Amino acid sequence: MLRSMTGFGRSEVSYSGRRYTVEVRAVNHRYLELAVKLPRVLSSYEPKVRSIAKEYLERGKVDIFIGFIDNSGATGSVCYNEGLARQYMDRLKKMASDFDLEMDIRTSTLARFPDVLSMEDAVLDSALLWQELEPCVREALSEHVKSRETEGEKLKADLLAKIEEMSVQVQKVEERAPAIQEEYREKLKQKMQELLGSAGIDETRIAMEAAVYADKSCIDEELVRLKSHIGAMAEALRDGGSVGRRLDFIAQEMNREANTTLSKVNDLFLSDTAIDIKTGIEKIREQVQNLE
Repeated sequence: MLRSMTGFGRSEVSYSGRRYTVEVRAVNHRYLELAVKLPRVLSSYEPKVRSIAKEYLERGKVDIFIGFIDNSGATGSVCYNEGLARQYMDRLKKMASDFDLEMDIRTSTLARFPDVLSMEDAVLDSALLWQELEPCVREALSEHVKSRETEGEKLKADLLAKIEEMSVQVQKVEERAPAIQEEYREKLKQKMQELLGSAGIDETRIAMEAAVYADKSCIDEELVRLKSHIGAMAEALRDGGSVGRRLDFIAQEMNREANTTLSKVNDLFLSDTAIDIKTGIEKIREQVQNLE
């Protein structure tokens, strides 16, 4: 199945007053770039979260947000740093003495000084927390992948329609191309008649000029390669999987053949059709870059 690189997934679980939420968002990116944001109490699990994400995803700029609320009663404790508080008081007394100031420090003022009072988290069972968090992470990633696949199938249908339209345009070019040489021959013959009148026309010279023109304007190889690329792209889309990079490469090759075709043709219909093909390829490239 085809996957887009954009998607969203969310999961939430609760265990004995501990609630975990995981959200996964992603946008297009050439490679897989992971950004994991966790609360401090779960920060040690970042490598594990990254490892799991790589099991599910191959490309995209992915943000994983993990939230944690602990209402289990293990609220932690307030710590009083007595030694630091004494140092603050000693320095304050010295300042009051040096500048002949009144010593007016209250307990509430001292308590607000940095690190005099601090909150110490309750010690939680690390293995238990990961046991609870991991299924939540996996569920959010699974939902994210489903959203990618849903969007990927829409892109697949759109791309196949564009490829079918391009095949029709290539067919028109194929049908028109053989007539160009004969038309050029007739125009050349007519022009020579206008210039030479009854003096006679050198059919051999006309044939040689027509042959040179045919060689310069021949687009058979370009059309064969273009059709081959169209077939390869359609096959890759139907096969599915992580084909974004391959399809982008094929689209570049298609564009190269379309450019060569446009540079060779000297016919208004073929030029217009080649431009339409190039426009279609650009639209395909834009869509392909959304695929994983």
